[in-house]
Amino acid sequence: MFMAFSLTLYNISFPRLSHTPQALRKKHVHFPLIRAVQGGEEPDTPQTKSEGSPNAQSASAAPKTPKKPVYSMKKGQIVRVDKEKYLNSINYLSVGHPPYYKGLDYIYEDRGEVLDMRIFDTGEHALVAWVGVPTAPAWLPTYMLIKSEKLNYERL
Repeated sequence: MFMAFSLTLYNISFPRLSHTPQALRKKHVHFPLIRAVQGGEEPDTPQTKSEGSPNAQSASAAPKTPKKPVYSMKKGQIVRVDKEKYLNSINYLSVGHPPYYKGLDYIYEDRGEVLDMRIFDTGEHALVAWVGVPTAPAWLPTYMLIKSEKLNYERL
């Protein structure tokens, strides 16, 4: 069998010969694509590859984009946490607070704003931040959030 090499050149640019390392870092060198072809074959060019092969036609078809998820809430939505659902959830049990801990009352009484929405393995969650409360935002399941129309109170 006779093997030949085909040489295809793509955008070859060589840096100017300079003795400074900065000049060498700024320029990129693109190397030619070299591949082996059999003796009687004609080397494929990018035009003939996309036109002739059946695999190229299926590859050129637009890839399916994943469907955009539909969330039950929007970013910017004002919410508060349902106390009963939160106290009976794994989120509360994982924190390890005593049964009637008063330090988390702001999540039931104050309103929070939805910053982001995601669907995790455990379901749909919202990143909620409480305005005026110096605390970090929290990811909470949306089933325990109560939607509010607006902030209808004045914080002291």
